[in-house]
Amino acid sequence: MNERVKRLRDASFNTHATISIERGLLETEFYREHEGKMPMPVLRAANFKNLCEKKEIYIGPDELIVGERGPKPKAVSTFPELTCHTRHDFEILTTREQQNYTVDPKDMDAYEKFVEPYWRGRCMRVRLFERMPEAWNLLYKAGTFTEFGEQRALGHTSLDGYIYQHGALDMKKEIAEARAKLDFINDPEATSKDEELQGMDISCDAVIIFAERHAALAEKMAAEERDETRKAELLQIAEVCRRVPAHAPRSFWEAIQMYWFVHLGTITELNGWDAMSPGHLDQHLAPFYEKGLADGTLTRDKAKELLSCFWIKVNNTPAPPKVGVTAKESGTYNDFTNINLGGLKRDGSDGSSEITYIILEILDELRLLQPQCNIQVSERTPDNVIRAAARVFRNGMGYPSMFNCDLVIQEQMRVGKTLEDAREGGVSGCVETGCSGKEAYLLHGYLNVPKLLEYALTNGVDMLTGEQVSIKSGELSEFKTFDDLYAAFEKQIRHAVDTKIGVDNYLRSQYVQHMAAPYLSCVVRDCIEKGKDYYNGGPRYNSDYIQCCGFGTVTDSLSALKKHVYEEGRYTLPQVVDALKANWEGYEEMRLTMWNKTPFFGNDDDYADNITRKVFDSLFETIDGRNSILGPTYHLNGLSTTCHNYFGQKLGATPNGRFSGMPESDGTSPSHGADRHGPTAVVKSLAKLDQVKTGGTLLNQRFLPSVLAGEEGIEGVKNLIRSYFKLGGHHIQFNVVDEVTLRDAQAHPEDYRGLLVRVAGYSDYFVDLDNYQQEEIIARNAQETF
Repeated sequence: MNERVKRLRDASFNTHATISIERGLLETEFYREHEGKMPMPVLRAANFKNLCEKKEIYIGPDELIVGERGPKPKAVSTFPELTCHTRHDFEILTTREQQNYTVDPKDMDAYEKFVEPYWRGRCMRVRLFERMPEAWNLLYKAGTFTEFGEQRALGHTSLDGYIYQHGALDMKKEIAEARAKLDFINDPEATSKDEELQGMDISCDAVIIFAERHAALAEKMAAEERDETRKAELLQIAEVCRRVPAHAPRSFWEAIQMYWFVHLGTITELNGWDAMSPGHLDQHLAPFYEKGLADGTLTRDKAKELLSCFWIKVNNTPAPPKVGVTAKESGTYNDFTNINLGGLKRDGSDGSSEITYIILEILDELRLLQPQCNIQVSERTPDNVIRAAARVFRNGMGYPSMFNCDLVIQEQMRVGKTLEDAREGGVSGCVETGCSGKEAYLLHGYLNVPKLLEYALTNGVDMLTGEQVSIKSGELSEFKTFDDLYAAFEKQIRHAVDTKIGVDNYLRSQYVQHMAAPYLSCVVRDCIEKGKDYYNGGPRYNSDYIQCCGFGTVTDSLSALKKHVYEEGRYTLPQVVDALKANWEGYEEMRLTMWNKTPFFGNDDDYADNITRKVFDSLFETIDGRNSILGPTYHLNGLSTTCHNYFGQKLGATPNGRFSGMPESDGTSPSHGADRHGPTAVVKSLAKLDQVKTGGTLLNQRFLPSVLAGEEGIEGVKNLIRSYFKLGGHHIQFNVVDEVTLRDAQAHPEDYRGLLVRVAGYSDYFVDLDNYQQEEIIARNAQETF
């Protein structure tokens, strides 16, 4: 990295996250005056425009890409319309050990006096918790599932190439054409469509104003700047901001700034799960790069510098603060901007380019928390792209992660997307599949699958509290066969999923009624043409995901019961349940038998793997194609983020020998220490799942650094990736670090501030994790060979 980038990188890395209440104050003032006086989409758009007109803007020293979410780098906005933080929340955020934010006491006073009173009873979080049925509350409090819409706006969104061909003024023309076509005689929705389109039009004005304010500030700074080089840079910044986002970009610099203004617009308008992603950024930027090289206006070094400046901008936007259960399910500063590299172009040709390699270099040099990248690996992806990625992740940062592009395409086509649209799709957040720029794919929270087996064994009683929280599915004496027990488990699955989907649909309807996203709707295909919001069926495609956790834990537990209770008769089911209730105290011999003499998932053992397939099929049949407010849009996802830690703390001891309160398995990975025959056996087990039926699965693997050393190590991991993907795997990612390093980081965190590790579908700084999460990562089996 050059000196400019080093200064910007160090400043971003060393700046602590703070809370800015500016957005909360501006929004509250606006709502006090205007709520109820204009249609909801217009209100939301006018509020967004008011923010763009009045929020403090910032251009820092050395910057080439400009714009911040808050008034300064690492300043995080609040969104009281979604969750209105109390003084108590702010006090927790400032004092908690992990993921804390600095909050000025004067801001706490102002928020308590001005913001809280207005939003009390109005914010989405209150709408959720005040209306929940008792069945939902019981399951939620017991850790059976979580709810994403509790504190953040629903949604995972990534973009296609639309914004690089259409500026906001072009969008306004499309909006005017759509309004002109409305049929107020025969279309009963014409009025609501017109209101939405009005909101979209206002939101386009808002982002233009936001950019023009940056142009004016850059010109003002240039007039006061004595350094001629910096003066010229500031004038160039002003020229870029006058061009985009009002018009389509013409140059590499303008293209990057265009995306960044769109990104800031969407995360200022609403606080969505997760942050906006550019999709296939290398594919979007490659034409601008090639044009710049050809006409002599760009060099490779300049392109790398501009991309590095963008990278640092993303790192300057920590995730808005989460509290309560939401903090436990996703405790990180990472806002999950997951950039896709490689893959296929719309015509089916290889999507990698020189930009792909430049970005991989940036990842390796900057080593920042975000944005993070993944490589979309197709059969047409050159091996050199995989090798280049492996040279980055073997340095211990956990990124980039690797995805099977060909399977991601199949996953999308299974649910009705065209081949060309699917090729432009990819993943966002952690591992979630979606059609970039054309889809609203909304995550609704995690499902604790091992907890459902616990309910089957306790007739719906929470083993940790003794409270009846779920339905009664049968006494132990009724389970004469393994199939009897499994039928009770399936009853618990159906009850939990039914309860969750009913509430999720209510919450989704609340977003339609109260939380339109007119600007986001402008940049997602078909919303303008339909005159419908992102949350109301506007996008070309719509999906709703439920993320199922603990595949390894529930498989191994069922395997232990099947083998030792029903086949070998070594123990009775009541004896095992008594041992679980005692957390194995007094039953160590039984626990060791379960742990050491049971076929476990992740070892290419059909005995266990067939049980995993059975569980997978049960979840798929219960979730896939269920109706949301838009039709049969629900699908299965195999993601955990850090929720396997939270769920583990809410889960009693399990029949696989796991103690109460310990983490359950993450994503679709094997249980901790259960994968005993190397990574090849692991991927063979995972490949037995029909992963094309999902919206994503997650496989974590940890290697000792020596395994990936030298070119031999690079070839070995490249071959492992290729083999898994040929077998039908969706995703794999790697931690390359030894226990000695991690233990030393625990003892001397001040020496390891930059140590990144793979947590779930993202990497995080090891010293920013709490001890529970650190121990969970250390407990993952370290593979010593391929």
